Amino acid sequence: MRGAVNLFAGLFLLGGVMLGSYLGALHLSGNFHEVVAGRFYRSGQLSPATLARYIERYDIKTVINLRGPAPGRVWYEEELTATRNHGAEHIDFQMSAGRKLTVEQSFQLVALMRNASGPILVHCQGGSDRSGLASVLYLQQIAGADEKTAEWQLSPLYGHINLPFLYAYAMDDSWEAFEKAIRLRS
Repeated sequence: MRGAVNLFAGLFLLGGVMLGSYLGALHLSGNFHEVVAGRFYRSGQLSPATLARYIERYDIKTVINLRGPAPGRVWYEEELTATRNHGAEHIDFQMSAGRKLTVEQSFQLVALMRNASGPILVHCQGGSDRSGLASVLYLQQIAGADEKTAEWQLSPLYGHINLPFLYAYAMDDSWEAFEKAIRLRS
C-alpha cells in the first residue's frame, strides 16, 4: 500500500513539474498562436522586436492590448512605438484576468474585434487567460466556429488552467455568462 502511495505521489509531482515547465515555456516564448490563419492571432506581452517581427510576418493591421492603457510604463510605450513604426493600429481594451467581464463588456470586445482592421493580434500579459477569452469570443462570434472548438482557446494548451478556485477562472465565468446571454447554453 505504501509503495502505491509513493508511486502516486511521485507521478503527481512529476506531472506538476511537467505542467509547470510547459507553462513556463509558453510564457517565455510569448505564447504566440495562430487562431484563424491570416485573420486572428493571440499572444502574451511580446518584446518590441518580436512584436515588430510578427506584425511584418503576419501582416498584422491591428494590435489589441487587453491589459489596458499604461502611459509611461516601458512595456506600453515600446509597444506603441513598435506598432506605429510598423504600420499597425494599437487599441487598448482594459480587462483583468481575475475579474469577470459583464455581458455588455463581452459584446463591446466582440464589436471591437469585428470592426478592427485585420489581421488582428490580441494580447495580454501571459497570453493565456484574457487572450483566451478574446479568442473564444472571436472564434464563436466572428469566425463562426462551434462552441466546443472555440472553447479550446480557454484551455491548458494555451496556459489557461480552468479550475474554479483559481484567479483566472473569471474568464470561464465570463464566457459562461456570455453563452447564456446569446442562448448558446441555457
